[in-house]
Amino acid sequence: MKLGKFSIGVGDRFAHQAKAQLQACVLAEKDGAEVIPVWNKSNREHLIIGSDPSSTRAAADAAVADLHWEKPYFCDADHININTVDRFLAPCDFYTIDVADYIGKPAEQSSIDAFVKNNAGLAGSVRLEGVDESFEITTDLLEKTAAKFLFAVQEAGKVYRKIETAKGKGNFIPEVSMDETDYAQSPVELLIILAAIAQEGIPVQTIAPKFSGRFNKGVDYVGDVAQFEREMALDVAAIAYAVKHYGLPDNLKLSVHSGSDKFSIYPAIYRTTKKYGAGVHLKTAGTTWLEEIIGLAEAGGDGLALAKEIYAEAYAHREELCVPYATVIDIDPQKLPTPQEVAAWSSQQLTAALRHDPHSPAYNSSLRQLLHVGFKIAAKMGRRYLDLLEAHEEVVAKNVTENLYDRHIAPVFLGRPSPADKPGAVLHHAEAK
Repeated sequence: MKLGKFSIGVGDRFAHQAKAQLQACVLAEKDGAEVIPVWNKSNREHLIIGSDPSSTRAAADAAVADLHWEKPYFCDADHININTVDRFLAPCDFYTIDVADYIGKPAEQSSIDAFVKNNAGLAGSVRLEGVDESFEITTDLLEKTAAKFLFAVQEAGKVYRKIETAKGKGNFIPEVSMDETDYAQSPVELLIILAAIAQEGIPVQTIAPKFSGRFNKGVDYVGDVAQFEREMALDVAAIAYAVKHYGLPDNLKLSVHSGSDKFSIYPAIYRTTKKYGAGVHLKTAGTTWLEEIIGLAEAGGDGLALAKEIYAEAYAHREELCVPYATVIDIDPQKLPTPQEVAAWSSQQLTAALRHDPHSPAYNSSLRQLLHVGFKIAAKMGRRYLDLLEAHEEVVAKNVTENLYDRHIAPVFLGRPSPADKPGAVLHHAEAK
């Protein structure tokens, strides 16, 4: 089982938008880019929604059948570990093995010593092709990096082998994720991590490092875009080196855990993949849950009323909703409108505040982030929320498809203008022909 060069990880919290999401990949194929869809949903989201991983698989399978999609597609057990992987073994074929919690915990000294000995060839000057840079790796640096990351890689190995026992070798896509940690890994650290992954026997096809800057949920990147582009280029070169020297899969590529809507770095991702002929997995692209709310608000009537009610409940419970996401949101309480204000808004006012158009004076990133973490409110509504999604399927699906295609797939995989570039940069598919 092999992941294609370009792939996109899409979340669908309520398992109602798989067809609309897949439609965006169909549009990409018509425009000359094969983008493989990967439906991802974490154990935490399943617990909050009260869903089972089999529902993600069922929704994906139904969408593929409806649209006659003949390319590969996958269901991702998102950010699993040894304690949560079991319920994902039957329905999933892509596993994001999250070891961030183990970074910094030292492995046994004997394991570190063995790793340093086995990788003594890394010591010295390492030249990364394509970026015209070389790095000096000392034995001391090798040992310190192993002390920081080796235990985490060993834990990834345990999870990988558990999956392999259940699924069989080669019957799933393994990813190792180290992005949910405090500090970005340097390209040299990534190279050493990949050596450890190879030694652990994990045929990893995607690797998700942490980049510098902030990747807040559902809003744009905060950081130095030029620095991100440099880091990505060096990471791509480090991956190429690791594939050549460590026997890792030849389709190994970067996985960028975007948290969605990182418009300002999308052109950098496109330029880097084009320049180096590299692939990329863009994960969590297009915050589908927010597009559902936008679609309901656009529909007016009972849809708009429910969207306002969800905001009012999220506002009332904002502190408890934000706690689990405290490190990946930046909400200014002073910029949150009161529920009374929102109750008086028109459909256009609410959608303009929520839709991520960085050039719109009405766009409110604090409101958007609060609703992003407020999906628990809709989950508690149960069928009341789902019934309205189904009643207004046409307008909701239109928003989901256009958002995923115009704002994510087109800039990253086709090189079209990003919404962050200039006002009016987003082109609807029909207009782009």
